[in-house]
Amino acid sequence: MSYLILGARGMLGRALRELFTREERPFVGLDLPEFDMTSGEQVAAALVPGTRAVFNCAAYTNVDAAEQDEATATRLNGEAVVGLARACATRGIPLVHYSTDYVFAGTASKPYPVDEPHDPIGAYGRSKAVGERGVWDAGGPHLVLRTSWLYAPWANNFVRTMFKLTREREVIKVVADQRGRPTSAEHLARVSLALLDKSAQGTLHVTDGGECTWHEFATEIARLAGHACRVEPTTSAEFARPAKRPAYSVLDIAPTEALVGAMPSWHENLEDVLGRLEPV
Repeated sequence: MSYLILGARGMLGRALRELFTREERPFVGLDLPEFDMTSGEQVAAALVPGTRAVFNCAAYTNVDAAEQDEATATRLNGEAVVGLARACATRGIPLVHYSTDYVFAGTASKPYPVDEPHDPIGAYGRSKAVGERGVWDAGGPHLVLRTSWLYAPWANNFVRTMFKLTREREVIKVVADQRGRPTSAEHLARVSLALLDKSAQGTLHVTDGGECTWHEFATEIARLAGHACRVEPTTSAEFARPAKRPAYSVLDIAPTEALVGAMPSWHENLEDVLGRLEPV
């Protein structure tokens, strides 16, 4: 009995691989170029007898590029997930699928509950919403885990970028009008496995505890790193991007905490990650 990790070379895929290795749980990791999730034949071949669960970390994650190529984003984040979910459901294999705060509009004033209707404001969020509905409609055993602001000691992410910028510059500007919950990829991996071990099913949110703005997040990165850079607040309007970002994307993690306990604060997880940051 082994686990299957799709998108195994990505940020979260690596966190899962390292977690399974530490816990001596057998797994198979697949990713491009040897595995293409948009191929139904390759998906079927990967779901070998004895697969204990599938963790789908494969995704089109370039939020801005999705605005110019929504079809490609939807092909991977939506249509491919529909096919994967149906294949898992047919075989009775539990599917752990990762989604995003971007399926919501970001206009709320309190944390988004797990049953909040989809209301994405951009192509990336629309593509991920298609994937969520595909998992639900397939009817198999599943966990749809929404997360936000993912970071790790490796890969391309906000923490490593801010560490580098605050080390090299005297002043940087970071948006202060977008609020959400940061999420350590390693924490997400641990909670994902804990939920699966408890036979949890349905849709849940997994993030670090607490909430902040991107400016507050960057300020704490600089402080913990001991960098003298001044982190100044700016607005989303001043830092224009092709894709509009949710202004408020705090996810309600209370149902998850009821199952596996309180989520460590983002301050705590950030300090841990910064202590093991790979060279940038």
